[in-house]
Amino acid sequence: MTIVEDRPETAEAPPPRRANPVWGLLRNSWRQLTSMRTALILLFLLAVAAIPGSIFPQTAVNRERVSQYYTAHPQLAPWVDRFGGFEVYASPWFAAIYLLLFTSLVGCVLPRLRDHLRALRTVPPDAPKRLDRLPQHAPARTRPETPAAAAESLARLLRRRMFRTRVRELPDGGFSVAAEKGYLKETGNLLFHFAMLAVLVGVGFGHWYGWHGNRILVAGEDQGFCNAITQYDDSALGPWVTAADLPKFCIRMTDFQASYQSTGQPRSYLATVQVKEGSGAYRGSSFTVNDPLRLHHANVHLIGHGYALELRYTDRYGVTQNRVVPFLPTDGMQTSEGVAQFPDVNIDPKTNQRDDSLQVGFEGVYLPTGGTDGSAVSQFPAENNPVLYLTAYRGNLGLDVGKAASVYALNRGQINNGELKKISGERPQPLRPGGTWTLDDGSKLEFVGTREYATLAIRYDPTQALMLVGAALGLAGLMLSLFGHRRRIWFRVSPANDREAGGSVVEAGGLPRTDYPGFAAEFAALTGPATDDGHAEEGTP
Repeated sequence: MTIVEDRPETAEAPPPRRANPVWGLLRNSWRQLTSMRTALILLFLLAVAAIPGSIFPQTAVNRERVSQYYTAHPQLAPWVDRFGGFEVYASPWFAAIYLLLFTSLVGCVLPRLRDHLRALRTVPPDAPKRLDRLPQHAPARTRPETPAAAAESLARLLRRRMFRTRVRELPDGGFSVAAEKGYLKETGNLLFHFAMLAVLVGVGFGHWYGWHGNRILVAGEDQGFCNAITQYDDSALGPWVTAADLPKFCIRMTDFQASYQSTGQPRSYLATVQVKEGSGAYRGSSFTVNDPLRLHHANVHLIGHGYALELRYTDRYGVTQNRVVPFLPTDGMQTSEGVAQFPDVNIDPKTNQRDDSLQVGFEGVYLPTGGTDGSAVSQFPAENNPVLYLTAYRGNLGLDVGKAASVYALNRGQINNGELKKISGERPQPLRPGGTWTLDDGSKLEFVGTREYATLAIRYDPTQALMLVGAALGLAGLMLSLFGHRRRIWFRVSPANDREAGGSVVEAGGLPRTDYPGFAAEFAALTGPATDDGHAEEGTP
């Protein structure tokens, strides 16, 4: 006979739940991004990424130097531009590092701030059972006070030293005194990181709401400048700024003084200007390289200097036109290149029609101090022996085709296709102030003189104050984090063995929570008088 045992049916165990691989990847990536190691790496990368901004000229600061770099390095410059070397701080790769660093700092600082606030609310922990196992230990000594009085005296001593103190009563009738100090180290760390976040926010908002522009301002009341987009040589507005948002002011330069060392290095620049803001009257002011002109919602920085040539051209019909043309320096001695273009000349008075083939242009080199060897290089940046070398062209200048063109160079395309030709038989002529050059058709060019000009960088950044405060707080936080040291000290006060005689026995131990070479001396200074036979004096160090 076969006996069949009845067994209860058991439900099959559910299959293990598979983790979502996408969620796991995102969680691990977030942990890696918000780790302190990643934040340090990104900070280092940001510093490295900013190096090209110091090596290569930046379009936003000085477009002229970018043009000079193209001239000096025609093969390298296009590659630098392709990788954003002339606009480092607006390049996608710099923005990517910037945003990753911002995200990493936020994810890293917020949990640390939560833990720090929790630690500030938590009382110091009770003394461990074996104080002799701590890095610093003071053996038991007797005191004449009762345990309660001794514990209170020790607590007062530690509070005077700015320790957070907690006194606890023990089951055996004794007391323990727990003290902790050095929370400013973590406070400094958090302050430093929040200051960095403030700087990053300032950079971002400054880019969104700020604007800047560069302008060459020639001395003279007829060369004034008013704050409008059309009057800048180059400009850039933040994404949330329009041309109508620009503040209203006008500037005209009345004088410019430059002094040089014997080697030709600039010693000082001083621009004297008249400024009118809004509907007010003109007022006098001056500024230098390191002391900008501060206006309402704008700062005017002096970043360069050069010479503008005043030329007078009289065409074949006796009509005269004047031009004040800035020449751009090509070296530290102010060897300068530029062009003067006269498109509206040689108009026939009988028909009042302009012949485009009779337009005139001049290009050349100006030397503030020409040498005796006839070389086209200035010997000194001041005007000690000024000379101008010009080459004359006649034809269609190509200014009426509607395409953007540089005002500091002739249209090379017009020269290459034969529309603009060098006047035959005319060699480059050396002219000095007051000199005249007569061309083959009887027209004349007079070198009237020069005026000095200043290259201005006009900028507005609404977050400058925030970045200044962030930098100051970052420095303060760094000092706190470097000089702050977290440590703990415990005293265990027990009743003396001879209870009838009274008194108490005090044992001490100390634990540095961070690397602190001076902790042993501090511990000895605290525990020496505190555990000696007698009361701890108020003025005891």
